[in-house]
Amino acid sequence: MIDKWIEKLKLGKCIHDRDVKILCEKVIFHLFKVRELFVEESNVQPICSPVVVCGDIHGQLYDLLELFNKGGDIENTKYLFLGDYVDRGYNSVETIELLLCYKLKYPENITLIRGNHESRQVSYMYGFYEEIMRKYGNTNTWRYFTDLFDYFPLGAIIDGKIMCIHGGLSPQISTVDQIRLIHRKIEIPNEGPFTDLLWSDPEDIENWIMSNRGAGWIFGWRVVKEVSNKINLV
Repeated sequence: MIDKWIEKLKLGKCIHDRDVKILCEKVIFHLFKVRELFVEESNVQPICSPVVVCGDIHGQLYDLLELFNKGGDIENTKYLFLGDYVDRGYNSVETIELLLCYKLKYPENITLIRGNHESRQVSYMYGFYEEIMRKYGNTNTWRYFTDLFDYFPLGAIIDGKIMCIHGGLSPQISTVDQIRLIHRKIEIPNEGPFTDLLWSDPEDIENWIMSNRGAGWIFGWRVVKEVSNKINLV
């Protein structure tokens, strides 16, 4: 069944809404199995290199397919995706469905962490909800996905040295353990360290300033250096 879904999605066709429910339930179950192996690091997934690290996809299915073409077959290559799979592009549905199918079939080779668009509020406003209504004609599929987003890890560490998150740092976080203690199975809050990890941005400054995006912070080189030294990361 998964192979049929993958082939269909590669052709730019979304799967049936009843299959989306099955897919999301299976992936949730599988993620629980993974977390059992890393109970103490459930929010920060450990990964060993080599791994291909990928930034925002934003519904660009054909860019995603080209990325796999250039980076290597998912069967033999590990991938880390840093969030923002949906919104803005024309194929958010097919993009997230394909990634979830790969997660289900090759769980050790693909890690999906959460971006700020993997939320109910943002995906409702920036295109994902509208696309689902256009392609499925109901809100159920959107709810399956947004409920699943709550289970996505908040970050990953490659070889115990390279910290990967979607957004940036938080003035309330100075250790990896503090990230591990965040209760993540909720909608992204409006403020706080959880929000900062997904919304903050680096800039050519020294310290912290409030972000004009309405959430998170803007931080500079001195902040990065201090935090890296504290938690012994590259």
